[in-house]
Amino acid sequence: MAQFADWIFCLVRTDPHTPKKQEGISFLLMDMKTPGITIRPLMLMDGRHEVNEVFFDDVKVPAENLVHKEGDGWTVAKYLLGYERMGTGQVGASKRDLARLKALATEQLKNGKPLIDDPRFRDKLSHVEVELMALEITNLRFLDQLRSGRAPGAEVSLLKIRGTEIQQALTELMVEAVGPLAQPFKPIEAADLDEFTAALLPRYCNYRKTTIYAGSNEIQRNIIAKMSLGL
Repeated sequence: MAQFADWIFCLVRTDPHTPKKQEGISFLLMDMKTPGITIRPLMLMDGRHEVNEVFFDDVKVPAENLVHKEGDGWTVAKYLLGYERMGTGQVGASKRDLARLKALATEQLKNGKPLIDDPRFRDKLSHVEVELMALEITNLRFLDQLRSGRAPGAEVSLLKIRGTEIQQALTELMVEAVGPLAQPFKPIEAADLDEFTAALLPRYCNYRKTTIYAGSNEIQRNIIAKMSLGL
């Protein structure tokens, strides 16, 4: 959403001679109207414009735009990422999607019977529901830790991994439930076009990005292995 942003924060290397790569990085705030900042759109699979390339050419910002200490930008970034990953699980949104999915599976027919009665589909649905229940309980545990004053640690990567995988699984099952009606156009056999079902396939494509943002799930597994399991 850089096309709507007034400000952007950047991690910039201010000391190239530090012994560790994560050191010597500073956290800067930049006004998007600063000369030298250029935004170019990246169109997604569903045709929407949410993602951009942002280029910086000879950009200069005031020294007072530095956040925390010079060279400690990665410390600030890790703190912010911990809170961001707390939200990427999106338990509430997934619970609403699960309810919609159940309603769709009740309405759609397979061999003259509701799809929700199909053993194979019901098995997939129940598996996602159990995973979501476990995610909600885990999320509540982390929220309780926050209430006691403990900042999110490396273990919140669990929320990012499972939460985004569940989101993708729900969109996949929704598309499976409605079949060709998930296309963003009116099938020849259909009497009318339902706006909700017609948006399902574009939404499925859009949700492919969830396992990438806020640090890809592959990176999250590395973080858990190193920081939580000591591997």
